[in-house]
Amino acid sequence: MKKEVLIYDKLDGAMNCKICARKCVIAEGDTGFCSMRANMDGKLCALNYAAASSVAVDPIEKKPLFHFYPGSTVFSIGSVGCNFRCKHCQNWNISQVDIEEIPTRELPPEEAVRLTKQYGCKSIAWTYNEPTMWFEYTYDSAKLAKKEGIATIYVTNGYMSEESFEMISPHLDAANIDLKGMSDKFYKDLCQARLQPVLDNIKRFYENKIHIEITNLIIPGYNDSEEDIKALVNFMVDETGLEVPLHFTRFFPYYELGQLPPTPVESLQRAYKIAKDAGMKYVYVGNVSTGGEESTFCPECGKMVIQRNGFEVVGKEVEEKGICPACKAKLNIIT
Repeated sequence: MKKEVLIYDKLDGAMNCKICARKCVIAEGDTGFCSMRANMDGKLCALNYAAASSVAVDPIEKKPLFHFYPGSTVFSIGSVGCNFRCKHCQNWNISQVDIEEIPTRELPPEEAVRLTKQYGCKSIAWTYNEPTMWFEYTYDSAKLAKKEGIATIYVTNGYMSEESFEMISPHLDAANIDLKGMSDKFYKDLCQARLQPVLDNIKRFYENKIHIEITNLIIPGYNDSEEDIKALVNFMVDETGLEVPLHFTRFFPYYELGQLPPTPVESLQRAYKIAKDAGMKYVYVGNVSTGGEESTFCPECGKMVIQRNGFEVVGKEVEEKGICPACKAKLNIIT
């Protein structure tokens, strides 16, 4: 289903898309980098409005969001396309293709919200591929979901434009932002993108008081040095404080990086220690069982307030409004 793009400028025969940080200038008859926006019939059109490639009811922890309605379920929807070309993409079969190459189902915003309520989910998430690739759909859906009392979530690479952030942010409650590395070289070599727009958007989310959690996939030989981890941790300490949850996750060989080994557990434990030594209060290790690093502890008294086994919450003692039951400290947890 085609729909006119919400944010673009008309140039002399071309269209300047302003949905993401690439701000593609698209000639007549062409599409942008993401292949989801086409200059046609005198307008810039989104080609994938309401075109869902993936629909599931997930535990919220799978996003991963550990501090946003922990133990609840989220209605998760993905479409097609991406503004990155990650060599390690887990969802390359929907992110690195054109809209005609895979089957999709039409899922209007009203139907998505109805299904969210039908399945008893507290929230709806645009995930699996980059949400801004069907920005118009997520914008319409988020406004409708908020009216129905449903929380809204972006699982994003953080490469949206300032203009699209300003439009969607009043309608978003939470986001997991993938901070892939801390150098332009990493983003250029592995993602065909730049670092700075991601850092800028993390700060925008934080400053606008949208609940955020950050994920860093540690890839051997690319972003796993002590210098890399310290740069990421220092950025968070300086720009988002000590309470934003940070997830270090294990890489497994996939897609164009199939020749690499999985991330050594020691690398994940080292990253965890660096973040904790810097004072970060909520640090997690994912995609591997290392003994307790998936559970949530009160940073004041050390009590386990949420016990997890993978994505499953097996024990939860945190009180309403995120209060520790032992010492009554206020935790950065939305319950």
